[in-house]
Amino acid sequence: MPIYDLILNNGTVWTPGGPIETSVGVRDGKIVAIGEPGDAGETIDCTGLTVLPGVIDSQVHFREPGLEAKEDLESGSRAAVLGGVTAIFEMPNTKPNTDSAAAITDKLDRARDRMWCDHAFYVGATSANADSLAELERLPGTAGVKIFMGASTGDLLVSEDSELARVLASGTRRVAIHAEDEARMNARAGERIEGDAASHPVWRDDESALLATRRILALARAAGRRIHILHITTPAELALIAQNKDIATCEVTPQHLTLAGEEAYPRLGSYAQMNPPIRSGAHRDGLWRWLNQGVPDVLGSDHAPHTREEKAKPYPASPSGMPGVQTLLPLMLDHVAAGRLSLQRLIELTSAGPQRVFGLVTKGRIAAGYDADFSVVDLKARWTIEESWLASRCGWSPFTGMTLTGRPIGTIIRGRRVMWDGALADHATGRPIRFESTYRP
Repeated sequence: MPIYDLILNNGTVWTPGGPIETSVGVRDGKIVAIGEPGDAGETIDCTGLTVLPGVIDSQVHFREPGLEAKEDLESGSRAAVLGGVTAIFEMPNTKPNTDSAAAITDKLDRARDRMWCDHAFYVGATSANADSLAELERLPGTAGVKIFMGASTGDLLVSEDSELARVLASGTRRVAIHAEDEARMNARAGERIEGDAASHPVWRDDESALLATRRILALARAAGRRIHILHITTPAELALIAQNKDIATCEVTPQHLTLAGEEAYPRLGSYAQMNPPIRSGAHRDGLWRWLNQGVPDVLGSDHAPHTREEKAKPYPASPSGMPGVQTLLPLMLDHVAAGRLSLQRLIELTSAGPQRVFGLVTKGRIAAGYDADFSVVDLKARWTIEESWLASRCGWSPFTGMTLTGRPIGTIIRGRRVMWDGALADHATGRPIRFESTYRP
Protein backbone atom coordinates (compact mmCIF):
# COMPACT_ATOMS: atom_id res chain seq x y z
CA MET A 1 0.00 0.00 0.00
CA PRO A 2 1.33 3.51 -0.78
CA ILE A 3 2.56 5.61 2.11
CA TYR A 4 1.41 9.22 2.16
CA ASP A 5 2.18 12.16 4.40
CA LEU A 6 -1.50 13.12 4.24
CA ILE A 7 -4.63 11.59 2.84
CA LEU A 8 -8.04 13.24 2.46
CA ASN A 9 -10.76 10.58 2.59
CA ASN A 10 -14.44 10.44 1.69
CA GLY A 11 -14.83 13.97 0.32
CA THR A 12 -16.35 15.17 -2.93
CA VAL A 13 -13.17 16.10 -4.77
CA TRP A 14 -13.29 18.52 -7.71
CA THR A 15 -10.77 17.17 -10.21
CA PRO A 16 -10.27 18.58 -13.73
CA GLY A 17 -12.77 15.94 -14.88
CA GLY A 18 -15.40 17.02 -12.39
CA PRO A 19 -16.51 15.99 -8.89
CA ILE A 20 -15.91 12.46 -7.61
CA GLU A 21 -16.26 10.84 -4.21
CA THR A 22 -12.67 9.76 -3.62
CA SER A 23 -9.46 10.13 -1.66
CA VAL A 24 -6.42 12.31 -2.35
CA GLY A 25 -2.92 11.24 -1.30
CA VAL A 26 -0.18 13.78 -0.61
CA ARG A 27 3.56 13.36 -0.27
CA ASP A 28 6.23 16.06 0.09
CA GLY A 29 3.67 18.79 -0.44
CA LYS A 30 2.47 17.40 -3.79
CA ILE A 31 -0.59 15.47 -4.88
CA VAL A 32 0.67 11.99 -5.75
CA ALA A 33 -2.51 9.90 -6.06
CA ILE A 34 -6.25 10.32 -6.52
CA GLY A 35 -8.49 7.42 -5.65
CA GLU A 36 -5.71 5.16 -4.38
CA PRO A 37 -6.23 4.49 -0.64
CA GLY A 38 -3.24 3.88 1.56
CA ASP A 39 -1.61 4.52 4.90
CA ALA A 40 -0.70 8.08 5.82
CA GLY A 41 0.94 10.01 8.62
CA GLU A 42 -2.19 12.16 8.83
CA THR A 43 -5.69 11.30 7.66
CA ILE A 44 -8.51 13.83 7.33
CA ASP A 45 -12.06 12.53 7.10
CA CYS A 46 -13.90 14.80 4.64
CA THR A 47 -17.25 13.02 4.82
CA GLY A 48 -19.96 15.49 3.84
CA LEU A 49 -17.39 18.05 2.69
CA THR A 50 -16.31 19.27 -0.73
CA VAL A 51 -12.62 19.52 -1.62
CA LEU A 52 -11.90 22.37 -4.05
CA PRO A 53 -8.58 23.34 -5.64
CA GLY A 54 -6.94 25.96 -3.44
CA VAL A 55 -8.56 29.37 -3.89
CA ILE A 56 -6.21 32.03 -5.28
CA ASP A 57 -7.02 35.70 -4.63
CA SER A 58 -5.07 37.67 -7.21
CA GLN A 59 -5.75 41.16 -5.81
CA VAL A 60 -5.20 42.12 -2.18
CA HIS A 61 -3.73 45.14 -0.40
CA PHE A 62 -2.06 44.07 2.85
CA ARG A 63 -0.68 47.58 3.49
CA GLU A 64 2.82 46.63 4.68
CA PRO A 65 5.19 48.48 4.81
CA GLY A 66 4.06 51.86 6.06
CA LEU A 67 0.33 51.43 6.62
CA GLU A 68 0.29 48.68 9.24
CA ALA A 69 -2.44 50.34 11.30
CA LYS A 70 -4.83 49.16 8.58
CA GLU A 71 -3.31 45.71 7.92
CA ASP A 72 -0.02 43.87 7.65
CA LEU A 73 1.24 40.75 5.87
CA GLU A 74 0.60 38.52 8.87
CA SER A 75 -2.92 39.69 9.70
CA GLY A 76 -4.02 39.88 6.06
CA SER A 77 -2.76 36.39 5.26
CA ARG A 78 -4.33 35.05 8.46
CA ALA A 79 -7.66 36.44 7.27
CA ALA A 80 -7.04 34.78 3.91
CA VAL A 81 -6.56 31.26 5.25
CA LEU A 82 -9.47 31.60 7.68
CA GLY A 83 -11.57 32.32 4.58
CA GLY A 84 -10.25 29.31 2.67
CA VAL A 85 -7.73 31.19 0.49
CA THR A 86 -4.44 29.40 -0.19
CA ALA A 87 -2.53 32.03 -2.20
CA ILE A 88 -2.64 35.79 -2.84
CA PHE A 89 -1.11 38.45 -5.09
CA GLU A 90 -0.39 41.61 -3.08
CA MET A 91 -0.51 45.12 -4.52
CA PRO A 92 2.24 47.78 -4.58
CA ASN A 93 0.58 50.90 -3.13
CA THR A 94 2.39 50.80 0.19
CA LYS A 95 4.70 53.36 1.86
CA PRO A 96 7.17 53.34 0.28
CA ASN A 97 5.72 52.09 -2.98
CA THR A 98 6.74 48.64 -4.16
CA ASP A 99 8.45 49.96 -7.27
CA SER A 100 12.03 48.67 -7.09
CA ALA A 101 14.03 45.48 -6.65
CA ALA A 102 14.87 46.51 -3.10
CA ALA A 103 11.19 46.98 -2.26
CA ILE A 104 10.31 43.51 -3.61
CA THR A 105 13.16 41.96 -1.62
CA ASP A 106 11.97 43.79 1.48
CA LYS A 107 8.43 42.41 1.11
CA LEU A 108 9.68 38.87 0.57
CA ASP A 109 11.85 39.19 3.67
CA ARG A 110 8.90 40.51 5.68
CA ALA A 111 6.70 37.65 4.46
CA ARG A 112 9.10 34.88 5.51
CA ASP A 113 7.72 32.95 8.50
CA ARG A 114 4.90 35.51 8.88
CA MET A 115 2.54 34.97 5.95
CA TRP A 116 0.11 32.09 6.35
CA CYS A 117 -0.61 31.60 2.64
CA ASP A 118 1.54 31.46 -0.48
CA HIS A 119 2.12 34.86 -2.04
CA ALA A 120 3.49 37.06 -4.81
CA PHE A 121 3.99 40.82 -4.98
CA TYR A 122 3.23 43.27 -7.78
CA VAL A 123 5.66 45.98 -8.87
CA GLY A 124 3.99 49.36 -9.25
CA ALA A 125 4.58 51.18 -12.52
CA THR A 126 5.73 54.81 -12.37
CA SER A 127 7.14 57.28 -14.87
CA ALA A 128 10.49 56.89 -13.09
CA ASN A 129 10.76 53.10 -13.36
CA ALA A 130 8.96 52.57 -16.69
CA ASP A 131 12.11 51.68 -18.61
CA SER A 132 13.31 49.14 -16.00
CA LEU A 133 10.06 47.21 -15.64
CA ALA A 134 11.25 44.45 -17.98
CA GLU A 135 13.86 43.55 -15.36
CA LEU A 136 11.68 44.17 -12.32
CA GLU A 137 8.81 41.96 -13.55
CA ARG A 138 11.16 38.98 -13.72
CA LEU A 139 12.27 39.07 -10.09
CA PRO A 140 11.45 35.93 -8.07
CA GLY A 141 8.19 36.28 -6.15
CA THR A 142 6.89 39.01 -8.46
CA ALA A 143 3.35 38.75 -9.86
CA GLY A 144 4.08 41.28 -12.61
CA VAL A 145 3.44 44.99 -13.12
CA LYS A 146 0.46 47.01 -11.83
CA ILE A 147 -0.69 50.29 -13.41
CA PHE A 148 -2.99 52.78 -11.69
CA MET A 149 -4.57 54.85 -14.50
CA GLY A 150 -6.70 56.67 -11.91
CA ALA A 151 -5.62 57.88 -8.48
CA SER A 152 -6.63 55.63 -5.58
CA THR A 153 -5.06 54.86 -2.20
CA GLY A 154 -1.38 55.75 -2.40
CA ASP A 155 0.54 57.85 -4.93
CA LEU A 156 1.11 55.41 -7.80
CA LEU A 157 -0.39 57.01 -10.91
CA VAL A 158 0.39 56.68 -14.62
CA SER A 159 -2.38 58.52 -16.43
CA GLU A 160 -0.98 59.93 -19.69
CA ASP A 161 -1.03 57.83 -22.87
CA SER A 162 2.64 58.51 -23.62
CA GLU A 163 3.71 57.22 -20.20
CA LEU A 164 1.34 54.25 -20.38
CA ALA A 165 2.91 53.35 -23.73
CA ARG A 166 6.38 53.45 -22.15
CA VAL A 167 5.25 51.07 -19.41
CA LEU A 168 3.63 48.67 -21.87
CA ALA A 169 6.75 48.68 -24.06
CA SER A 170 8.94 47.46 -21.19
CA GLY A 171 8.55 43.73 -20.53
CA THR A 172 6.44 40.81 -21.71
CA ARG A 173 4.30 39.60 -18.79
CA ARG A 174 0.62 40.40 -18.48
CA VAL A 175 0.13 43.85 -16.92
CA ALA A 176 -2.59 44.45 -14.31
CA ILE A 177 -4.63 47.62 -14.78
CA HIS A 178 -6.72 49.84 -12.52
CA ALA A 179 -8.79 51.44 -15.29
CA GLU A 180 -10.37 54.75 -14.31
CA ASP A 181 -9.74 57.90 -16.33
CA GLU A 182 -7.91 60.47 -14.19
CA ALA A 183 -8.67 63.49 -16.39
CA ARG A 184 -12.41 62.79 -16.41
CA MET A 185 -12.49 62.27 -12.66
CA ASN A 186 -10.60 65.52 -12.09
CA ALA A 187 -13.11 67.32 -14.28
CA ARG A 188 -16.00 65.79 -12.36
CA ALA A 189 -14.72 66.40 -8.83
CA GLY A 190 -17.55 68.86 -8.28
CA GLU A 191 -20.04 65.98 -8.48
CA ARG A 192 -18.99 64.88 -4.99
CA ILE A 193 -21.45 65.87 -2.29
CA GLU A 194 -19.97 66.35 1.14
CA GLY A 195 -21.30 63.79 3.58
CA ASP A 196 -22.98 61.73 0.84
CA ALA A 197 -21.04 58.61 -0.18
CA ALA A 198 -23.80 57.83 -2.69
CA SER A 199 -22.27 60.57 -4.85
CA HIS A 200 -19.09 58.49 -5.21
CA PRO A 201 -20.33 56.53 -8.29
CA VAL A 202 -21.68 59.80 -9.72
CA TRP A 203 -18.20 61.31 -9.55
CA ARG A 204 -16.32 58.17 -10.66
CA ASP A 205 -18.99 57.40 -13.24
CA ASP A 206 -19.44 54.67 -15.85
CA GLU A 207 -17.73 56.74 -18.50
CA SER A 208 -14.57 57.19 -16.39
CA ALA A 209 -14.23 53.40 -16.28
CA LEU A 210 -15.20 52.78 -19.91
CA LEU A 211 -12.96 55.55 -21.25
CA ALA A 212 -9.92 54.20 -19.39
CA THR A 213 -10.65 50.63 -20.47
CA ARG A 214 -11.02 51.72 -24.10
CA ARG A 215 -7.74 53.67 -23.91
CA ILE A 216 -5.70 50.87 -22.35
CA LEU A 217 -7.03 48.30 -24.82
CA ALA A 218 -5.91 50.47 -27.73
CA LEU A 219 -2.51 51.10 -26.16
CA ALA A 220 -2.03 47.41 -25.35
CA ARG A 221 -2.90 46.41 -28.90
CA ALA A 222 -0.47 48.94 -30.30
CA ALA A 223 2.26 47.63 -27.98
CA GLY A 224 1.41 43.95 -28.56
CA ARG A 225 1.12 43.54 -24.78
CA ARG A 226 -1.30 41.38 -22.78
CA ILE A 227 -3.24 43.12 -20.05
CA HIS A 228 -5.49 42.16 -17.14
CA ILE A 229 -8.14 44.72 -16.22
CA LEU A 230 -9.04 44.64 -12.55
CA HIS A 231 -12.35 45.05 -10.66
CA ILE A 232 -14.67 45.64 -13.60
CA THR A 233 -17.86 47.45 -12.54
CA THR A 234 -19.81 48.15 -15.74
CA PRO A 235 -21.45 45.80 -18.25
CA ALA A 236 -20.24 48.08 -21.06
CA GLU A 237 -16.61 47.35 -20.15
CA LEU A 238 -17.25 43.61 -20.26
CA ALA A 239 -18.91 43.94 -23.67
CA LEU A 240 -15.79 45.76 -24.88
CA ILE A 241 -13.38 43.28 -23.32
CA ALA A 242 -15.33 40.42 -24.94
CA GLN A 243 -14.25 41.88 -28.29
CA ASN A 244 -10.59 41.95 -27.21
CA LYS A 245 -10.02 38.61 -25.49
CA ASP A 246 -6.89 37.96 -27.56
CA ILE A 247 -5.04 40.57 -25.50
CA ALA A 248 -7.21 41.20 -22.44
CA THR A 249 -8.35 39.22 -19.42
CA CYS A 250 -10.34 40.71 -16.57
CA GLU A 251 -11.49 40.41 -12.98
CA VAL A 252 -14.71 40.94 -11.07
CA THR A 253 -15.07 41.18 -7.29
CA PRO A 254 -17.56 39.65 -4.84
CA GLN A 255 -18.43 43.17 -3.64
CA HIS A 256 -19.61 44.32 -7.07
CA LEU A 257 -21.48 41.03 -7.57
CA THR A 258 -23.19 41.26 -4.18
CA LEU A 259 -23.82 44.90 -3.25
CA ALA A 260 -26.10 47.41 -4.98
CA GLY A 261 -25.67 51.11 -4.41
CA GLU A 262 -29.37 51.75 -3.76
CA GLU A 263 -29.12 49.62 -0.61
CA ALA A 264 -25.42 49.80 0.26
CA TYR A 265 -24.88 53.56 0.55
CA PRO A 266 -27.91 54.26 2.80
CA ARG A 267 -26.94 51.33 5.05
CA LEU A 268 -23.14 51.56 5.06
CA GLY A 269 -22.32 55.11 4.04
CA SER A 270 -18.59 55.53 3.41
CA TYR A 271 -18.01 51.91 4.46
CA ALA A 272 -19.40 51.06 1.00
CA GLN A 273 -16.92 53.43 -0.67
CA MET A 274 -14.33 51.82 -2.93
CA ASN A 275 -12.60 52.44 -6.27
CA PRO A 276 -14.06 51.80 -8.75
CA PRO A 277 -17.37 52.29 -6.96
CA ILE A 278 -20.22 50.06 -5.94
CA ARG A 279 -22.79 50.96 -8.59
CA SER A 280 -26.50 50.25 -9.07
CA GLY A 281 -28.42 47.00 -8.90
CA ALA A 282 -28.71 47.19 -12.71
CA HIS A 283 -24.91 47.29 -12.96
CA ARG A 284 -24.64 44.33 -10.60
CA ASP A 285 -27.14 42.34 -12.67
CA GLY A 286 -25.22 43.23 -15.83
CA LEU A 287 -22.00 41.89 -14.33
CA TRP A 288 -23.77 38.61 -13.59
CA ARG A 289 -25.01 38.41 -17.18
CA TRP A 290 -21.49 38.73 -18.54
CA LEU A 291 -20.15 36.39 -15.87
CA ASN A 292 -22.53 33.77 -17.18
CA GLN A 293 -21.31 34.52 -20.71
CA GLY A 294 -17.82 33.51 -19.51
CA VAL A 295 -16.09 36.87 -20.01
CA PRO A 296 -14.57 37.49 -16.53
CA ASP A 297 -11.51 35.29 -16.06
CA VAL A 298 -10.85 35.56 -12.34
CA LEU A 299 -12.39 36.65 -9.09
CA GLY A 300 -10.35 38.95 -6.84
CA SER A 301 -11.34 40.40 -3.50
CA ASP A 302 -9.58 43.77 -3.89
CA HIS A 303 -9.11 43.48 -0.13
CA ALA A 304 -8.28 47.10 0.79
CA PRO A 305 -8.81 47.76 4.51
CA HIS A 306 -8.88 51.08 6.33
CA THR A 307 -9.45 51.75 10.02
CA ARG A 308 -12.89 52.57 11.35
CA GLU A 309 -11.66 56.03 12.29
CA GLU A 310 -10.64 56.71 8.70
CA LYS A 311 -13.83 55.32 7.19
CA ALA A 312 -15.98 57.30 9.64
CA LYS A 313 -14.74 60.61 8.23
CA PRO A 314 -17.40 62.50 6.24
CA TYR A 315 -17.29 61.78 2.52
CA PRO A 316 -15.17 62.59 0.50
CA ALA A 317 -12.53 62.84 3.26
CA SER A 318 -13.12 59.11 3.88
CA PRO A 319 -10.73 56.74 2.06
CA SER A 320 -11.88 54.25 -0.56
CA GLY A 321 -11.58 50.51 0.03
CA MET A 322 -13.00 47.66 2.07
CA PRO A 323 -11.72 44.32 3.40
CA GLY A 324 -12.70 41.21 1.47
CA VAL A 325 -10.12 38.40 1.36
CA GLN A 326 -11.77 36.48 4.20
CA THR A 327 -15.27 36.80 2.76
CA LEU A 328 -14.46 36.10 -0.90
CA LEU A 329 -15.12 32.37 -0.81
CA PRO A 330 -18.06 32.46 1.66
CA LEU A 331 -19.91 35.07 -0.41
CA MET A 332 -19.42 33.16 -3.62
CA LEU A 333 -20.45 29.85 -2.04
CA ASP A 334 -23.68 31.60 -1.05
CA HIS A 335 -24.17 32.68 -4.66
CA VAL A 336 -23.64 29.05 -5.68
CA ALA A 337 -26.25 27.95 -3.14
CA ALA A 338 -28.67 30.52 -4.56
CA GLY A 339 -28.16 29.14 -8.08
CA ARG A 340 -26.47 32.24 -9.52
CA LEU A 341 -23.42 30.31 -10.71
CA SER A 342 -22.18 26.75 -10.72
CA LEU A 343 -19.46 25.40 -8.48
CA GLN A 344 -17.52 24.54 -11.62
CA ARG A 345 -17.60 28.20 -12.71
CA LEU A 346 -16.50 29.31 -9.23
CA ILE A 347 -13.49 26.96 -9.47
CA GLU A 348 -12.65 28.44 -12.87
CA LEU A 349 -12.70 31.94 -11.39
CA THR A 350 -10.68 31.17 -8.25
CA SER A 351 -8.12 28.50 -9.19
CA ALA A 352 -8.05 27.29 -12.81
CA GLY A 353 -8.57 30.85 -14.07
CA PRO A 354 -5.71 32.44 -12.12
CA GLN A 355 -3.44 29.57 -13.14
CA ARG A 356 -4.29 30.08 -16.81
CA VAL A 357 -4.14 33.89 -16.80
CA PHE A 358 -0.94 34.27 -14.79
CA GLY A 359 0.87 31.01 -15.56
CA LEU A 360 1.30 29.63 -12.04
CA VAL A 361 3.62 26.66 -11.63
CA THR A 362 1.87 23.52 -10.23
CA LYS A 363 -1.09 25.38 -8.76
CA GLY A 364 -4.75 25.73 -9.65
CA ARG A 365 -6.01 22.15 -9.97
CA ILE A 366 -6.35 18.89 -8.10
CA ALA A 367 -4.14 16.64 -10.20
CA ALA A 368 -1.10 14.44 -9.62
CA GLY A 369 2.09 16.49 -9.58
CA TYR A 370 0.41 19.70 -8.48
CA ASP A 371 0.84 21.42 -5.13
CA ALA A 372 -1.47 19.92 -2.51
CA ASP A 373 -3.50 23.12 -2.10
CA PHE A 374 -7.12 22.54 -1.08
CA SER A 375 -10.02 24.70 0.05
CA VAL A 376 -12.31 22.33 1.93
CA VAL A 377 -15.89 23.60 2.25
CA ASP A 378 -19.26 22.61 3.65
CA LEU A 379 -21.73 23.58 0.93
CA LYS A 380 -24.75 23.14 3.21
CA ALA A 381 -23.57 24.98 6.33
CA ARG A 382 -25.76 27.96 7.14
CA TRP A 383 -24.06 30.59 9.26
CA THR A 384 -23.79 34.31 9.92
CA ILE A 385 -20.69 36.46 9.45
CA GLU A 386 -19.84 37.82 12.88
CA GLU A 387 -17.26 40.43 13.73
CA SER A 388 -15.50 38.01 16.08
CA TRP A 389 -14.67 35.79 13.09
CA LEU A 390 -12.87 38.55 11.18
CA ALA A 391 -9.07 38.54 11.34
CA SER A 392 -8.23 41.67 9.37
CA ARG A 393 -6.60 44.31 11.52
CA CYS A 394 -9.25 46.84 10.46
CA GLY A 395 -11.83 44.75 12.37
CA TRP A 396 -14.89 45.35 10.18
CA SER A 397 -16.61 44.09 7.04
CA PRO A 398 -19.51 45.41 4.95
CA PHE A 399 -20.91 41.89 5.18
CA THR A 400 -21.05 41.56 8.97
CA GLY A 401 -24.45 40.16 9.97
CA MET A 402 -25.07 38.55 6.59
CA THR A 403 -26.36 34.95 6.75
CA LEU A 404 -24.80 32.66 4.15
CA THR A 405 -25.04 29.10 2.92
CA GLY A 406 -21.63 27.50 2.39
CA ARG A 407 -18.61 27.82 4.66
CA PRO A 408 -14.84 27.22 4.43
CA ILE A 409 -13.88 24.40 6.80
CA GLY A 410 -10.23 23.81 5.94
CA THR A 411 -7.30 25.45 4.18
CA ILE A 412 -4.50 23.06 3.19
CA ILE A 413 -1.39 24.50 1.55
CA ARG A 414 1.28 22.23 0.05
CA GLY A 415 -0.08 19.35 2.12
CA ARG A 416 -0.11 21.22 5.44
CA ARG A 417 -3.34 21.84 7.31
CA VAL A 418 -3.04 25.59 7.88
CA MET A 419 -6.63 26.11 9.03
CA TRP A 420 -9.31 23.66 10.10
CA ASP A 421 -12.69 24.58 11.53
CA GLY A 422 -11.49 28.06 12.46
CA ALA A 423 -8.26 26.94 14.20
CA LEU A 424 -4.87 27.88 12.75
CA ALA A 425 -1.69 25.82 12.58
CA ASP A 426 1.03 26.56 15.11
CA HIS A 427 3.06 28.78 12.76
CA ALA A 428 2.95 30.44 9.35
CA THR A 429 4.68 28.70 6.42
CA GLY A 430 3.62 30.62 3.30
CA ARG A 431 6.07 30.66 0.39
CA PRO A 432 6.55 32.76 -2.75
CA ILE A 433 4.51 31.62 -5.77
CA ARG A 434 6.37 30.49 -8.87
CA PHE A 435 5.38 31.63 -12.38
CA GLU A 436 5.98 29.90 -15.70
CA SER A 437 7.29 33.10 -17.30
CA THR A 438 10.10 33.52 -14.76
CA TYR A 439 10.59 30.01 -13.38
CA ARG A 440 14.05 28.46 -13.46
CA PRO A 441 14.17 24.80 -12.25
